[in-house]
Amino acid sequence: MHQAPATPKAVRRQHDREIVSLAVPAFGALVAEPLFLMVDSAIVGHLGTPQLAGLAIASALLATAVSVFVFLAYATTAAVARRVGAGDLRAAIRQGVDGIWLALLLGAAVVALTLPAAPWLVDVFGASDTAAPYATTYLRISSLGIPAMLVVLAATGVLRGLQDTRTPLYVAIAGFAANGALNLGLVYGAGLGIAGSAWGTVIAQFGMAAAYLFVVVRGARLHGASLRPEAAGIRASATAGAPLLVRTLSLRAVLMIATAVAARLGDAEVAAHQIILSLWSLMAFALDAIAIAGQAIIGRYLGAEDADGARQVCRRMVQWGVVSGIVLGVLLVVTRPLFVPLFTGDTAVQDTLLPALLVVALSQPISGVVFVLDGVLMGAGDGPYLAWAMLLTLAVFAPVALLVPTLGGGLTALWGAMTLMMIVRMATLWFRERSGRWLVTGATR
Repeated sequence: MHQAPATPKAVRRQHDREIVSLAVPAFGALVAEPLFLMVDSAIVGHLGTPQLAGLAIASALLATAVSVFVFLAYATTAAVARRVGAGDLRAAIRQGVDGIWLALLLGAAVVALTLPAAPWLVDVFGASDTAAPYATTYLRISSLGIPAMLVVLAATGVLRGLQDTRTPLYVAIAGFAANGALNLGLVYGAGLGIAGSAWGTVIAQFGMAAAYLFVVVRGARLHGASLRPEAAGIRASATAGAPLLVRTLSLRAVLMIATAVAARLGDAEVAAHQIILSLWSLMAFALDAIAIAGQAIIGRYLGAEDADGARQVCRRMVQWGVVSGIVLGVLLVVTRPLFVPLFTGDTAVQDTLLPALLVVALSQPISGVVFVLDGVLMGAGDGPYLAWAMLLTLAVFAPVALLVPTLGGGLTALWGAMTLMMIVRMATLWFRERSGRWLVTGATR
C-alpha cells in the first residue's frame, strides 16, 4: 500500500519545524557571544576609566581578528552538511576535523603576529597615553586565546553541519558563566586587575574549545574517522574558506566606511550612528540565526541529491526572513520611546537618531531576505559568487557613502546609503537564487 504524498501544507510545517529547531538555539548562542564583552566591560569598568578605555581598544582589535576568520564556521558547516546529506557521517566528521586543524594553524599564526605587534596595533587605534598600557596588556594576554576562539568557530561549524545547534548553545552558556566567575575572581579576588580579566576570558575560551573537541573526538571515534591532520583536507578547507574571507573583509570595509563618514558628520551624528549600529547588529543576530539554519539544511539537501527539496526550503526560509524583518522593523519603531533614552539623554543625538532609525526599520524586510539567501548560498558552497557579489556591493556603496558629507542629508542619508547597500546585496543574491546555478548536488561541490 503506497503512502499518500505529503501535502504542500504538511511540507511547509516540516520545513518550519526544522528551521525553528535549528534557528532558535543558534540565536541563543549568537547572543551569548557579545555578553562576554559586556561582562568584561562591567567588571573592568570599576577599575577605572583608563582600564575600560584599554579594554575597549583591545576588544575591538580582537573582535576584528576573529570576525575575519568566521569563514571557519561557515565553510565547515556547508561541507559537513553535504556529507551528512550523502549519508557519509565518517567523511562529514573527517571534513570537520580538517577545519579544526586549519583553525589551529591560523590561530598560531595570529598569536605569533599579535604578541610582538600589540603596542603598535594599540597605537594605530589611537589609544591615549593612559589607556595604551592597559590595552597592550589585555591584547597580549587575550591573543593567547585566539587559537581556542578559532577552534570554537570551526567546531561550531562541524556541529551545525551535523544539524546540531543545541550543543553550541549549551557550550556558549557554560562559557559565559565561567567567564563571569573567572573575571570576578581574578580581577578582584586575586587582584590582577585588567590582566585578570584577560586571563579569565582566555581560560573560558580554552574550556569552550575543550568541550567542543570532546564532542568532535567522540563522534570521530564512533564513526571511525581519523583525527590526524591531512594536508589535502586542510588545503580543501582553506580553499573553500578563501572566498568567504573576501566576502567578510568586504562587509567589514562597508561598516568601517560608514563609521568613518559618520565621524565626519559631527559628534552628535557619530554618537547616533553608534547607537543605530548596535541595534542593527542586534537585529542581525536574529536574522543570522535563520541563515545558520539555512546553511545546515541546504547543505544536507544538496548532499542528498535533492535539488527540489533545497529549492522548496529556500523559498520557505525567504518567507521567514521577510516576516522576521517586518516584525523587527515594527518592534524598532514601537519600542523606540523606551530604548532611546537608555542610550542617550542628549536631545541633539536623539533628534539625529530618530529619522535614521525609521530608515533602518523600513529596511529590515530587505535585510531578512539578504541574510537568508546569504545563508542558503553558503550552505550550497557558493563562496566564489558571494565574494564577487560583496565586492560589487562595496564598489557601489563606497562612492555613495563618501558623497554624503558633501551632498548633505546627514546621518539619515548615510543610512539611506546603507539601505542601498542591502538592496544591491539582495539583488545579486536573488539573481543567483533564481538562476539555479547554486543547486550543485553531491557529497562535494
